[in-house]
Amino acid sequence: MGQSPDDPTPFAEEALARLIDGNQRFFQGEVRREPFRRETLTELARAQRPYATILGCSDSRVPPEWIFDVGLGELFVVRVAGNILSPEIAGSLQYAGSYLQTPLFVVLGHEGCGAIGAALTTTLEGKEFRSRVQLLLESIIPGLPDFEKHLSRQEMLSRAVEANVRWTVRQILDSPEGKVRSAEGSMKVVGAVYAIETGRVRFFAPEEHS
Repeated sequence: MGQSPDDPTPFAEEALARLIDGNQRFFQGEVRREPFRRETLTELARAQRPYATILGCSDSRVPPEWIFDVGLGELFVVRVAGNILSPEIAGSLQYAGSYLQTPLFVVLGHEGCGAIGAALTTTLEGKEFRSRVQLLLESIIPGLPDFEKHLSRQEMLSRAVEANVRWTVRQILDSPEGKVRSAEGSMKVVGAVYAIETGRVRFFAPEEHS
């Protein structure tokens, strides 16, 4: 998989296509589990060259390497409850972009996210959780949408999960680093939601991030 320094977009599109293909295999139960080679560790000890960065939730049911059917060294993965953006997370993403030069960034949320559900509970019921958990939830709440009164709690959660992904994508794109790399055309950021019950990842269309 090659990349032209003057035109990194095809590389990002190819990286996205690899993730889509990998998830399709996972969804269909046709993962490629190739025999592990000890030489792989030797090669990776010299350098890592991931083709995509994934910002995902810490939920144990959402391991990016599994759901995209990839091997060691293919993804740079950052995981935090609620797939939020914080200074520490932003630093990890900047490292991936500046030093590992991954052109594709995926913000991966998932259905039934507990962190998003807790943020909804705080917003709708005024309930507060333990101090550090509540601090994390405060990073989610500003991105939650206004809900119609007729919606069920499950429908609210589903919409909130998607809104939270879009909120994180927008924060990345609006950051100083994001603006520079977007202007250069050296970074593609996409949002996605993983369905735990089926194993399928739905990637957002670009207009869904606005």
